[in-house]
Amino acid sequence: MPKDSTDLSFLNGGGEMGERMRAFDWSSSPVGPAAQWPQSLKTAVSICIGSRYPIVIWWGNPEYTMFYNDGYIPILGVTKHPGWLGRSGREAWKEIWSTVGPMLDSVFQTGEATWSEDLLLVMDRNLRREENYFTFSYSPIRGDKDKIDGIFCACYETTGRVVGERRLQTLRDLGRIEVKSAEEACQIALNTLAANPYDVPFALVYLLEEDDREAQLVCVSGIEDDASAAPERIAMNDSATWPLRDVFETGTAQVVIDVEERFGSLPGGPWPESCNTALILPIGASGYAKPSGFFVAGLSPRRIFDAEYRSFFELVVGHISTAISNARAYEEERKRAEALAEIDRAKTTFFSNVSHEFRTPLTLMLGPLEETLADTSVSTSVHDRLDVAHRNSVRLLKLVNTLLDFSRIEAGRIEAVYESVDLQALTIELASMFRSAIEKAGLKLIVDESPLEAEVYVDREMWEKIVFNLLSNAFKFTFDGEIRIALKKSGENVELEVSDTGTGIPGAELSHLFERFHRVKGARGRSYEGSGIGLALVQELVKLHGGNVRVRSEVGKGSTFTVSIPTGSAHLPAERLGGARTLASTGVRSDAYVDELLKWLPDGTDHLDTFALTETTPLDQPRARILLADDNTDMREYLRRLLSTKYDVEAVAEGETALAAALSQKFDLVLSDVMMPKLDGFGLLRALRADEKTRTTPVILLSARAGEESRVEGMGAGADDYLIKPFSARELMARVGRI
Repeated sequence: MPKDSTDLSFLNGGGEMGERMRAFDWSSSPVGPAAQWPQSLKTAVSICIGSRYPIVIWWGNPEYTMFYNDGYIPILGVTKHPGWLGRSGREAWKEIWSTVGPMLDSVFQTGEATWSEDLLLVMDRNLRREENYFTFSYSPIRGDKDKIDGIFCACYETTGRVVGERRLQTLRDLGRIEVKSAEEACQIALNTLAANPYDVPFALVYLLEEDDREAQLVCVSGIEDDASAAPERIAMNDSATWPLRDVFETGTAQVVIDVEERFGSLPGGPWPESCNTALILPIGASGYAKPSGFFVAGLSPRRIFDAEYRSFFELVVGHISTAISNARAYEEERKRAEALAEIDRAKTTFFSNVSHEFRTPLTLMLGPLEETLADTSVSTSVHDRLDVAHRNSVRLLKLVNTLLDFSRIEAGRIEAVYESVDLQALTIELASMFRSAIEKAGLKLIVDESPLEAEVYVDREMWEKIVFNLLSNAFKFTFDGEIRIALKKSGENVELEVSDTGTGIPGAELSHLFERFHRVKGARGRSYEGSGIGLALVQELVKLHGGNVRVRSEVGKGSTFTVSIPTGSAHLPAERLGGARTLASTGVRSDAYVDELLKWLPDGTDHLDTFALTETTPLDQPRARILLADDNTDMREYLRRLLSTKYDVEAVAEGETALAAALSQKFDLVLSDVMMPKLDGFGLLRALRADEKTRTTPVILLSARAGEESRVEGMGAGADDYLIKPFSARELMARVGRI
């Protein structure tokens, strides 16, 4: 039975466009009444309105009558929907017909479908001319006798994705900015934005002056530097150019909609239209409420300024602000580094100069002292006093030479003379100089004398300092067991190992061990004395040999220091192989190290000793008792000799022994050095003040730390007096006598 020719069921459904098609007077259109449409058109329209995918049908050539569904409505925009339903698509899309028209004609002529991806179409939609991108295909609709009666177009808009990816790439590029000045950061940022004229037709960056009265133009893109829209300076109260004051006071973005009226025609990016709208955003400053500058950007004449567009510029300014902050932080850090470097240079120069100056009077002291000590006519008492002066002058020379070494290293003036040596024989010889002191302390010195089959170049004087410092360090912290020194080949390197069975080093301290002036807190050693630069000097000297030094240690079991240097001479500067020295030597005799070690050993004065009455003290006059604590043997002996003329003196070498003596006996005065092993002077003072027996016992602290702060610290801790080294004998006796 034939189908009813008035059946319009193919128009059922379809949402808004289904209703409009059913209500439309098709008799007045080029396709005629709906009931008379060919079956191919009915089928295509039925598929169109029943789909949620954007679809448009172009029917007939040259009419191109338009049919579309709900999904296609946003593509038409408010200016074309619903007025162009059933009308000529050629007229509806006349602004893009030069692009899509030939494609449609081609399908009618050839019957072959087309495909377009992310095609730019400038359409009159929400704006008069709006930048849009589409992916679509034109497929033929065949009617009777295989004739092409229309075109079926499935399409979707990709504008959001294309524009979003473009902006995202710009933001990625901005995120890679790494510069060293705020101006350079701004310039690179604008150069990056210039690569995206579609979204940023032009841009300006102004930075505020320190007084916040004017903003200085630092860079511009898209327009000429001398254009009226890019004044070099803008007063904050000037609203005729860019209204920066509003942005500064509110801290929020401002849209300027009369750009052409203010400055005339300005570039619209790749588009021929002039840019008439701009956006001003504040450039934030880290840690400050007020902005540090302003970002001015032209808005595309072919894009709607929506939330996504605004968000893009906010992210742009965020990158610029971060780049500026990083650049300023770098600049501040650079200035700090330069200031520290200048201080360091001044310190180096000072140490170098003062070290040289110290060496002259020390030479004049040591020479006469050595001559006098060699004179057999000098009495024993005088000889002993001069020996103390000589020994400590040598120690002072050793410290001065170490400072001079550091100053030369920092100034790049260290003078090494590398030569091929029998390193095994040299090391054994140097170690043997410590044997007597080590054995006197009840320790064993084990020297591995295995042959070393390797050619090694070293600076003899530097190697001597490396070995001496490591052995001295081992001796200082080893009370039982042994000290072992060995030299062996390890691959392309030679390794010197100095190990001990001493007190060991806490793991947390190992990473700081080679830092200058670092000292392990609470470490038990033979003496608290030391500059804290011996190991740091070892590291620097080893580096000059192209090597490294490392340490492994366990508390209570000992430590092992390993010096590794390359064999051969290829790693050393050729000009320093052999030759002669031009700078004064900073080496000292081995006995300077050995004598210092020997003074750390018990010699009878480290135990409690009471001096007998001297002839200068009346026998019937009671003598006050003084407890003296100082870890330096020479200082302890010197103070005891001075005080024993008037007082009974008991001398000890460290704080724990002093505390035990003070708690078991009664003393009229405690005289203590501040820096001592085990228990220092402040710890001793606190312990004395905390015990009922010794709470009122007068205490005088001795210290080499000069300055008001040190004195205040000592007196604040409860000391009765605080005496700063060096002091005269008369001053000491006066202070003690007063208490």
